[in-house]
Amino acid sequence: MDFFLVTLASLLAGFVDAIVGGGGLILLPALFAAYPTTHAATLFGTNKSASVWGTAFASVQYVRRVETRWGALLPAMGLSFAGALAGAWLVTLVAPDFLRKLLPAVLLVVLVYTLMKKELGRSHAPRFSGRREILAAGSVGLVIGFYDGFFGPGTGSFFVFLLVRWLGYDFLHASAGAKLLNLSSNLAAILLFALKGHVWWHFMLTLALANVAGSLLGTRLALKHGAGFVRGVFIVVVGALILKTGYDAFLR
Repeated sequence: MDFFLVTLASLLAGFVDAIVGGGGLILLPALFAAYPTTHAATLFGTNKSASVWGTAFASVQYVRRVETRWGALLPAMGLSFAGALAGAWLVTLVAPDFLRKLLPAVLLVVLVYTLMKKELGRSHAPRFSGRREILAAGSVGLVIGFYDGFFGPGTGSFFVFLLVRWLGYDFLHASAGAKLLNLSSNLAAILLFALKGHVWWHFMLTLALANVAGSLLGTRLALKHGAGFVRGVFIVVVGALILKTGYDAFLR
């Protein structure tokens, strides 16, 4: 029964993650609830090994239907990978506990700003081009990739928000770009977890298939309904992240 519930969580996580990120909010707590005595790193590794497939399939669907600014995003993907490796390495030396109480406040700022700026992310008007866009996207990839490797919650939402706010993408294009950057950071994390033996490979296939199914459905809805729909889901997911991370930081 536990594995069945975790599989359903993986399906829902893939759905949410494909639209705007935040799937870890669903699958990771389900793994911890089902297997409370398991080493945390193993659950993190298993979560990544399943969710990376949904992210990969979502990336392919977005790339086929949404204009992708490869000149900026490819270098950013490389930096996201490098940043995630560095963050994952650092977390083996330093506990990220100080981020637990800071994260809900940062997410709250993101949510309030998004709600106040009602036109934010509704139109696609990239602010940079050429080298400036490469530097801007690369900075986002490196910093948030590092955060993903070091701590993780809300990574997809941070990618989306910064691509919208700083680079001028609409929410749909930002979600597409975020998938590519998150794919790179996930691959880096999986590499590290796998080398240290913290992946349940016998769980991966079932959880990955469920995650991909949810991802395909979420991507289809995002592409069908556009930036306004993605913005709405973004607000809901960030609100849920605030509640979850706030509870973990101050009440648990």
